[in-house]
Amino acid sequence: MSVETTTSPEVKKEPLFSKKNRKVLTDPLDDINPVTVQILGVCSALAVTTQIKPAIIMALGVTVVTAFSNLIIALIRDSIPGRIRMIVQLVIVALLVTIVDQLLKAYMFDVSKKLSVFVGLIITNCIVMGRLEAYAMSQKPWPSFLDGIGNGLGYGMILVVVAIIRELFGSGSLLGYKVVPQWLYDAGYSNNGLMMLPPAALFIIGIFIWLQRSRNRKLVNAS
Repeated sequence: MSVETTTSPEVKKEPLFSKKNRKVLTDPLDDINPVTVQILGVCSALAVTTQIKPAIIMALGVTVVTAFSNLIIALIRDSIPGRIRMIVQLVIVALLVTIVDQLLKAYMFDVSKKLSVFVGLIITNCIVMGRLEAYAMSQKPWPSFLDGIGNGLGYGMILVVVAIIRELFGSGSLLGYKVVPQWLYDAGYSNNGLMMLPPAALFIIGIFIWLQRSRNRKLVNAS
């Protein structure tokens, strides 16, 4: 008498960079960009984009905080009591922001001074808290980590492009190096002082929003 044995079907593991995960990573760069589509993080975009270097550091700081806070929350979400979830999220974000802030003060003090209070304000950045609440609290750790990276890079991409335009036309330089030739100044060219003021960043971001919605009909139909 033979005894039949049944084997459970193998559970296929989703590739780390499956189509779904790639979409999670890349969508914030365009279709759901946190700055130009969701209109989040605009205050810091106005303040830290007069030069490229602070914009890059701010972008990296937000990306690190968003990615790792998403990861940590996704790992412990099942053990977080619902009534204190916001407090737990703020504590984790505050810890990561403090680490970033102290590293900047230790190794890049000049940039830390230029960023001023805006590093600390990452704690209340709507991008960070929004991704924790809307994504990490209901998703697995790896997709949550990718979501944090994608949204951080989407935010950072806008900051760096705005900073390039403002520094070039406002100071005639890029990354602190003069790129506008002296003969242009001798011929009457002068730097545009408006580019050094916060409204200039607002105008530039507004143009980005207009261009993005002009070429992406999905955003027009969704609005």
